[in-house]
Amino acid sequence: MDIAATDVNNPALATARIASGTREECPSVSLVVPLYNEEDNVAPLVEQVHAAMANVDWPWDLILVDDGSSDRTALQLKQSLLRYPDTVRVIILQRNFGQTAAMQAGIDAATGTVIATMDGDLQNHPQDIPRMVRRLLDEDLDLLVGWRWQRKDGLWLRKIPSRLANLLVGRVTGIRLHDYGCSLKIFRTSVLRQIRLYGEMHRFIPTWMATITSPARIGEERVGHSPRVHGKSKYGLSRTFKVILDLLVMYFFMRYRAKPGHFFGRIGLLFGTAGVLILAWLTWVKLYLGEGIADRPLLLLGVLLSLVGVQFLSTGIITEMLARIDYEASGKKPYVVRTMLPDQKMKGQSDGR
Repeated sequence: MDIAATDVNNPALATARIASGTREECPSVSLVVPLYNEEDNVAPLVEQVHAAMANVDWPWDLILVDDGSSDRTALQLKQSLLRYPDTVRVIILQRNFGQTAAMQAGIDAATGTVIATMDGDLQNHPQDIPRMVRRLLDEDLDLLVGWRWQRKDGLWLRKIPSRLANLLVGRVTGIRLHDYGCSLKIFRTSVLRQIRLYGEMHRFIPTWMATITSPARIGEERVGHSPRVHGKSKYGLSRTFKVILDLLVMYFFMRYRAKPGHFFGRIGLLFGTAGVLILAWLTWVKLYLGEGIADRPLLLLGVLLSLVGVQFLSTGIITEMLARIDYEASGKKPYVVRTMLPDQKMKGQSDGR
């Protein structure tokens, strides 16, 4: 599932969307920015956002989330709130919960029909936001991802690991983007609210979105990027292991969320079949060839594989039951309806039912 990366709108597609009445003429935008120990970046960030949004016609607000900073970030946020009480909202978390949790806190507080997210380190450019919002609406997308095509970071510690991670994530998930790690993203709120972010899953937001919307409704656009001037980067090579673990979890949820029994069942059948074949061969050797098998390591391997196979099959059955209980108890459905035509409720009322 390749997602086209373009810098300009598709006029034909935009015209078709407008003609069909799907374009939203006057959105409201909530910009969510998580921050952790970014005291020197708060004031210039707020100024840049207000300069970028000064000429837009939509109502908008800026939600700044302090993720339990240990410096003066919270104080700087309060001062920004006093300076811009009409547009700035501040959320201060009890402690450091991580970027994903801070981003989810801002998303939960957002009231706009469109949500934009970006980092608070001044490396993303707020002036890209109005253009991206217009494209999201004109092309009727659900997610528009920023692509830092001229990234101002170190080659060995940032660029190369990031490129390898993007290739790996695209290969495993099938959602091919140039820059999964760019925090500058524009979402349609009604779609984003259907997913919840946990752990370190902010890196895989496009993949999570693809579980509830078509990959054709996910686009990417080139955005500006600046070198970090103030503060210290929170990223390093240590995040590589987190990405790999999160990728495994993401793969499981994408392919087997509604049918976990298939995942564990395949592994169980593989090990169980191998164990049964080994034991069958040893039985033939014992009964028909008259050879001893008690001291053969292959006997232990056959028994072990058979037991592992039974365990995985049992796990598959249990997880399948838990998945069904979860869907039934929570009222969740294994599908997402975007629209229904004609409106069944209105149709029933017009028929006098």
